[in-house]
Amino acid sequence: MGRLEGKVAIVTGSTSGIGVGIAGSFASEGAKVVICGRREAKGQAVVDDIVKDGGEASYHFMDMTATESIESLLKDTAEKYGKIDVLVNNAANVSLKDGRVDELTLEMWDNIFQSDIRGTFYAIKCVLPYMKENKGGSIINIGSMASCGGDLGSTAYACAKAGVDMLTKYTALQCGKDNIRCNCVRPGLIVTPENEARVPQVLKDIFLNNIMVNRYGRPEDIANMCVYLASDESEYFTGQILTVDGGLNAHVSTVGQFKEMKSRTW
Repeated sequence: MGRLEGKVAIVTGSTSGIGVGIAGSFASEGAKVVICGRREAKGQAVVDDIVKDGGEASYHFMDMTATESIESLLKDTAEKYGKIDVLVNNAANVSLKDGRVDELTLEMWDNIFQSDIRGTFYAIKCVLPYMKENKGGSIINIGSMASCGGDLGSTAYACAKAGVDMLTKYTALQCGKDNIRCNCVRPGLIVTPENEARVPQVLKDIFLNNIMVNRYGRPEDIANMCVYLASDESEYFTGQILTVDGGLNAHVSTVGQFKEMKSRTW
């Protein structure tokens, strides 16, 4: 406890799912956490839960696709708390329609890129002056295992998240001299209260057969990594892409089938 004591952290997209887990873990470690997203009622509920557990949090509206909204979030946070130590770029619109290269329209492509990398870029750009003034900070981008390899769909989403991977490295390289670190966490299949009922059992079974630790991911798995990256424990750790997926992407594609055969080889 207390690994983030005295730090001010913004967690975008923290009104549901993984963002809630990150925000709760940050607060339990002593950070003052800004909950933000477009759904005020849900955001305030997250704040209330954190306060009930003895933490400190506040809600701020944010639309990741609106530049003025991002600017307002950062400005108001700095004015309220006096600084910004940590920015977690978690917000993304995974509900946008996506598909194969030959199915996608330019409008679909542009909408997904606006939501999933343009906003992340602009939030990083805008937080840098605050972190430079603060003599350092930690930026944590939430990527996706979709950028680990090709798939049959979600083309634009995967390409946008691959862009987040490279944006992480460029930010780390260019801002390290200012004691600003930037890392990316790529979640695997994370089962949350919001998505559990929507993920078909057949899909869960396929994933579980290829996950090496015999369970699905949970929001706290991502939150634990983010706590480390936000803390001073990781002050020599930057520019890294960390895939937190229970080993899903650590093996060749045939491992799941061989597991079923109880065979180590063909």
